[in-house]
Amino acid sequence: MPNSPRIAVIGLGYVGLPLAIALAEHDPVVGFDIDADRVADLRAGSDRTKEVDPDRLAATDCRFTAEPADLAGAEIYIVTVPTPVTIDNRPDLTALRTACETVGGVLGPGALVVVESTVYPGVTEEVCGPVLAAASGLTCGRDFFLGYAPERINPGDRTHTLDRITKVVAGQTPEVAERLAALYGRLTTGGVFRAKDIRTAEAAKVIENAQRDINIAFINEVAMIFSRIGLSSEDVLAAARSKWNFLDFRPGLVGGHCIGVDPFYLAHLSQELGHEPEVILAGRRLNDGMGTWVADAVARQVDGPSEASRILVLGLTFKENVPDLRNSKVVDLVVRLQGLGYDVDIHDPLADPGEAEALYRIVLTPELDEAGGYAAVVGAVAHDEYRGLDGGQLARMLRPQGLIADIKGIWRGLSLSDSVRYWAL
Repeated sequence: MPNSPRIAVIGLGYVGLPLAIALAEHDPVVGFDIDADRVADLRAGSDRTKEVDPDRLAATDCRFTAEPADLAGAEIYIVTVPTPVTIDNRPDLTALRTACETVGGVLGPGALVVVESTVYPGVTEEVCGPVLAAASGLTCGRDFFLGYAPERINPGDRTHTLDRITKVVAGQTPEVAERLAALYGRLTTGGVFRAKDIRTAEAAKVIENAQRDINIAFINEVAMIFSRIGLSSEDVLAAARSKWNFLDFRPGLVGGHCIGVDPFYLAHLSQELGHEPEVILAGRRLNDGMGTWVADAVARQVDGPSEASRILVLGLTFKENVPDLRNSKVVDLVVRLQGLGYDVDIHDPLADPGEAEALYRIVLTPELDEAGGYAAVVGAVAHDEYRGLDGGQLARMLRPQGLIADIKGIWRGLSLSDSVRYWAL
């Protein structure tokens, strides 16, 4: 393998694009995506995920393409495609299999194929390897080799970025692992951790998000309990986190394409092995039901549905300061409120209106300037724009004695007029 290998990154989303840009600062890189519109946008210097600064995107030497033939001749292929779940919460490896078929069609002898997508232990070697071999006619472990380097991108996070995190790598052979350690070690100041083997690295990745999901589920459940006796979970947590070893998780809606999905991959493996995963699935059930619970809590504090009982939901994306709408649990909140008979308006300054309508049949309210007369304003996503609202602006959105339902604690401590009621998890 040359010191400056030709690299192909397959999938140019939240994970693949920052990685391709970073790699292109050292080596020749081709960035591939099946979405021709996405590729056209990147060539024009536009990243709708907002993960790469426009100046850095404009300056990159990475070559973007939607043509599989352009992947031929690479020495390293890095696969960063989504691994979602099906409607019945089973692992959906369709995109990963398709990506491997694409790579296999151009794979040459001696090449290295690295998977970054989150999977359960065994997928890289037992699923990807055979697909690559069948598509290429080559033998895995002799003609080409496998690696696993799980992504750790946190969308919207400008602190734990690719160039600062510790990168986990694993290879089919010790030599492959060392090659990956050298490759990724150039990209980050956080160092590289060499996992024992590929299955170990896959397992480590899938439990990272499952652990977080379970911890948030616990906090969500105690928020439900404390609400019955009039306690603010934030007041309770503020006191509890004064202890040095208290785990500081916050209640809220848990969606997205990582924390809201990855536990099902671990649960699937567990069930395939004959073990029923009680804690993992209990956490998922509780978090999946949180949107409905919040909607019911809001409804209890608002007059019954009528022409005067309009509700404004602020935020639709799955987390703050990102435009990603995939698996947003705010949708569950909206659907429940509508099912209870309320007229619900939804605003989000970052979400793409066309995507919101295509995914969820939601028509976004374009501006807040004329917003007023609402029975309740629900702070569902803590975008910076919403954090900047003051008490007067919020009061003008509400009718007298209207409710501010602050799911994320956005306006905790804000001075509010006597004509406004405030409720938070």
